[in-house]
Amino acid sequence: MKVAIATHKDWTQVSGHAGQTREWLLFDCRPDAPLPEPQRIALSKEQLPHHFKDDGPHPLHGVQVLIAGSAGDGFLRHMKTWGAEVLLTGETDPRAALQKVLAGEALPDTRFDVTTALCKVRDLFSRH
Repeated sequence: MKVAIATHKDWTQVSGHAGQTREWLLFDCRPDAPLPEPQRIALSKEQLPHHFKDDGPHPLHGVQVLIAGSAGDGFLRHMKTWGAEVLLTGETDPRAALQKVLAGEALPDTRFDVTTALCKVRDLFSRH
């Protein structure tokens, strides 16, 4: 199972605002195997989900689960068209969040993120 986690620029903390996140950790998880080392994916501005026009391949295509601190409704709908489930969490450690997901445990509730409110307004007019 491929899992992508939105992170801040230092790759060490789960980031909010998934639609604008450039740095993602991509884990290719295998059953009954140790947690793999992640691949670091840095998206260009054109590849950000808020801007991507679905007119070609994307580094996050094929990911089954995306984990982030926050995301707007447009991002959730857009990722669903890619076949990806979006999980939102207040967990700040990417590896801890992934381990909880793989163990079938609940993720901590999300943190307050003012940008989510702004996204809700923007999503009213979103093409997704």
